[in-house]
Amino acid sequence: MDLAPAPYFDEIAEGPRGGKAHWATTEDGLRIRVGHWLPEGQPAEELKGTALIFPGRTEYIEKYGPAARELHKRGYAALAIDWRGQGLADRMLPDRRLGHIEEFKDFQSDVDAVLKMAERLDLPKPWYLLAHSMGGAIGLRALLNGLPVKACAFTGPMWGIQIPAALRPLATLLGGLAPLFGIGKIRVPSTTVGHYVQSTPFKGNTLTNDPGMYQLMIDQLAAEPDLVLGGPTIGWLTQGLKECAALSTETSPALPCVTFLGAQEQIVNSDAVRDRMKRWPGGELVLVDPCQHEVMMEDDETQARVFDQITRLFDQYR
Repeated sequence: MDLAPAPYFDEIAEGPRGGKAHWATTEDGLRIRVGHWLPEGQPAEELKGTALIFPGRTEYIEKYGPAARELHKRGYAALAIDWRGQGLADRMLPDRRLGHIEEFKDFQSDVDAVLKMAERLDLPKPWYLLAHSMGGAIGLRALLNGLPVKACAFTGPMWGIQIPAALRPLATLLGGLAPLFGIGKIRVPSTTVGHYVQSTPFKGNTLTNDPGMYQLMIDQLAAEPDLVLGGPTIGWLTQGLKECAALSTETSPALPCVTFLGAQEQIVNSDAVRDRMKRWPGGELVLVDPCQHEVMMEDDETQARVFDQITRLFDQYR
């Protein structure tokens, strides 16, 4: 079967030249989008490998154009995913602005489809995992399931969700009521209808300290409104909390790992990240200061430092 080309918005991605996207179908029949970047003019055998980028919630392939560019500079091809329910992948609800998942394990079907696509594309090996935020939870589960990578890197991984102490009982209550009263597909109170960056001014945002990177996200979504995703549903939050709790009981994979955590992190639970990395033999936790949730979308100096360290790790396991 021929590869099915999918839209890729090169003009907004600010990624390396030659980026492409294809459709992949999951075992449960959903269509997801897979983007990839191979350095033009460089034979595949000369590349150091491929970074499999697992994005966070609300994200889309084009957001990782700058990350792919940084990886290219250091000799790596890159792949990124539109998870089910976001980007141009099949959305889970009629209101496509709602971020929803029935069960977190469903994302592993997306991982399986992506691995098959990477094989069909003959992306250079070895492969490495680079996972951000929600992608960190999906990625850790995939590693525990045997994801075929040589090393892994995480930024602001969602191994716990930051919920103010006063609201935790409400989150637990809503999760318990969801199946009883059919409220699992209702948006979590206080979250945005549209994408966070569309309604939150740069000053006081919880993603990045770099105004250029923040504006890039705003411009991307203005240019391609179909990429917009708003706040999560109560069902998504319930499933996310359950998966974080389940992951916390698992032994860390026997795999080289570096994890970056912003000193100003406000979205994922920093204590959960520190706890995981204390239990990761040979793993390294890097506190990035000053930095918020988007470690890969800070100023040029911070980006260079982060990608240098990621690829130094990857380089050791070629």
